[in-house]
Amino acid sequence: MTLRINSVAPDFQAQTTQGDIKFHEWIGDGWAILFSHPKDFTPVCTTELGYMAKLKPEFDKRSTKILGLSVDPVDNHARWSKDIEETQGAKVTYPMIGDPQLKVAMAYDMLPEGSGTTSEGRTAADNATVRSVFIIGPDKKIKAMLTYPMSSGRNFDEVLRLLDSCQLTAKHQVATPVNWKQGEDVIIVPSVSDEQAKQKFPGGWKAPKPYLRIVPQPRA
Repeated sequence: MTLRINSVAPDFQAQTTQGDIKFHEWIGDGWAILFSHPKDFTPVCTTELGYMAKLKPEFDKRSTKILGLSVDPVDNHARWSKDIEETQGAKVTYPMIGDPQLKVAMAYDMLPEGSGTTSEGRTAADNATVRSVFIIGPDKKIKAMLTYPMSSGRNFDEVLRLLDSCQLTAKHQVATPVNWKQGEDVIIVPSVSDEQAKQKFPGGWKAPKPYLRIVPQPRA
């Protein structure tokens, strides 16, 4: 199954470090971040999980749940979490999925067909593509996807920025320009006519070109 933006995020039931979950039910009415790792006790991922633990309060403010995934069993995650806290100075308080049968990794198109049905004996290199981030909305659809190589640590500040953009643009008929950050000006989308824009943005807008209409970020 090939996943794209606005595909329904595959639902699944899995064991996590905080008990069994049914994914769509677990998401509830909010947003979710699913981020995956090719193997427990890998160096780059250790730094990522620790940083994500530090960022968790920011995701909480945005009504967004965090869910980690590794193809190793949950028991391994518990032991890895101790290393993460020791080396990164942050306790992992979000759940981590155990995916030893590769079911979630396969459902999310992170491993090709023919990868087998067990994590036993697999190395991080075998699971190299299990390095993805999915932003999922309350409608259970995928709003954004990022995939990184094993040698490059992910920028979770960027994931937070991207989440802000996804949440804002889901609520208002605007788009965010290059390098946009929370509170900065945004762009009225082309599907909104000037007449409609006058109703939606009564304060007016700057238009260096007719197709480039810039307004302050909506607050409501």
